Amino acid sequence: MGVIRKRAGIVLGITSMVVPLTVALGAAPAQAASCNVTTGPYQKQVEKFLGRAVDGRQSLADCRAIQSFQRTHGITPTQGYAGPLTWRTMSTMLAQRAAGTNPNRAGACPTNKGRIACVDLTRQLSWIQDGSRLTYGPVPVRTGKDGTETRTGAKRIYWRNINHWSTIYHVSMPYAQFFDGGQAFHSTTKSMWNPPGSGGCVNMRPADAKAYWNLLRNGDDVYVYGRKPGT
Repeated sequence: MGVIRKRAGIVLGITSMVVPLTVALGAAPAQAASCNVTTGPYQKQVEKFLGRAVDGRQSLADCRAIQSFQRTHGITPTQGYAGPLTWRTMSTMLAQRAAGTNPNRAGACPTNKGRIACVDLTRQLSWIQDGSRLTYGPVPVRTGKDGTETRTGAKRIYWRNINHWSTIYHVSMPYAQFFDGGQAFHSTTKSMWNPPGSGGCVNMRPADAKAYWNLLRNGDDVYVYGRKPGT
């Protein structure tokens, strides 16, 4: 019995030393390694957007907050670095907030055509107006990426398919309303701020795409203008 107790005590003693050592040397550095603690070129702007202390110096807490934002919106690499892509996404959001309930304040979308769906590529916003009266939106959209930009100009909806399937990209395009070749308004489950963008279509949140489906008809005008950041 004395020998057993002695051996048990040795095992417990070894265990008590090994477990804390594993936690101290294994788990914490692994978490830290997943974050880029280098100060980014847009550090202050990103800190302010996220409501953090604006000191212009990256910390582990800053990094984790930036990582959370990046994960939510599909920004890669998801390392918590305050780089150009993350700030471009945030600045687009700020421009959308500034639009408020008067997205056509500058009068860029025609007001003499009756019902029209407007798409502002610069702010990644869309809305429906009747003359100068706003009838829906503004809502965030996800337009074409560099190389497959959403084409600008005056268009018209010419074909609608509520359960469209893309034979080009092999994806579902619910509430599809085509207005220029293969480019259409349609629903997607991706974040509206997920870079780099679509293959040219105007991606929308499901509720917004459904609302557009109910409000628009074949022959309705569409006006696309501006330039998407990064294209």
